[in-house]
Amino acid sequence: MTEDTIIVGAGPIGLACAISAKRRGIDALVIDAGAVVDSITRYPIRMTFFTTPELLEIGGHPVVCAGPKPTREESLMYYRGVARAENLRVKTYTKLLDATRTEAGIECVVETRTGSDTLRCSRLVLATGYFNQPNRLGVAGDDLPHVRYYFDEAHLSYGLDVVVIGGKNSAVEAALQLFRAGARTSLVYRGATFPHGVKYWLRPDIENRIKAGEITGYLGTDVVRIEESSVVVRQQDGEERSIPADRVYPLIGFKCDVELFRRVGIEIDPTTGRPAIDLDTLETNVPHVYMAGSITAGFNTSEIFIENGRFDGEKIFEDD
Repeated sequence: MTEDTIIVGAGPIGLACAISAKRRGIDALVIDAGAVVDSITRYPIRMTFFTTPELLEIGGHPVVCAGPKPTREESLMYYRGVARAENLRVKTYTKLLDATRTEAGIECVVETRTGSDTLRCSRLVLATGYFNQPNRLGVAGDDLPHVRYYFDEAHLSYGLDVVVIGGKNSAVEAALQLFRAGARTSLVYRGATFPHGVKYWLRPDIENRIKAGEITGYLGTDVVRIEESSVVVRQQDGEERSIPADRVYPLIGFKCDVELFRRVGIEIDPTTGRPAIDLDTLETNVPHVYMAGSITAGFNTSEIFIENGRFDGEKIFEDD
């Protein structure tokens, strides 16, 4: 059976694209390598969104939250509810491995829990995001079992020595949660100061915790290597020191899977990582293959978020 449209990625933007299609009479199949809005499941458990509820809305469904801004749990419940209300066809834990154009359409090779399969469609929309590929430290020991590139649950680290690497929102929020859960927490960041993008309510909190000695801060510090029970760092004066570490969280951002896009045949700028797309329709250089959301910005992953990518489906399906 050939689908009219397959959307790869069941994040907020992929779901928004499916809604745009459905309201034009197209019942798209949405597939995702993980769960629905899998990227949000990887956020710190008690995280609060920086943006206001109306900017996270898709399909005109209002976001309901207890406070002025939605939490991680509220957003998960919201996007599940939208998928259910719109009766979207979502097939989770189905990973796109390859896609090839044929005379009959587009053949998508996917990996499921039970093996590989081939799906066929007339139009393919890639809305994969970039959260499935964390940036690696690139130092010795960065693949040891106690090194985790996604933050899980602060409670699990009670009474342990934990090193968080990074200085942006995810790292700062994780360090604060770990401290409050009873972990002996160190925060290592290569910058001399925290970046301006750190949420305004997090910055004074982390700075005060470091000033009080409740979290040990190593700013202007690079990671040299990770060992079984420590992280070796180099400070600005060139001195190396060893920080005890039962757990290590390198929370240093993510990158999109450009190799997948190249396998599909999409031209990628080697310097910026930006794909060859028509900015008005979001169609790539491969006919009937489209891209939506953050992956259209290439390596500049901070350019497109839910707030400004949620209308991409309207561009893709405008003429249907």
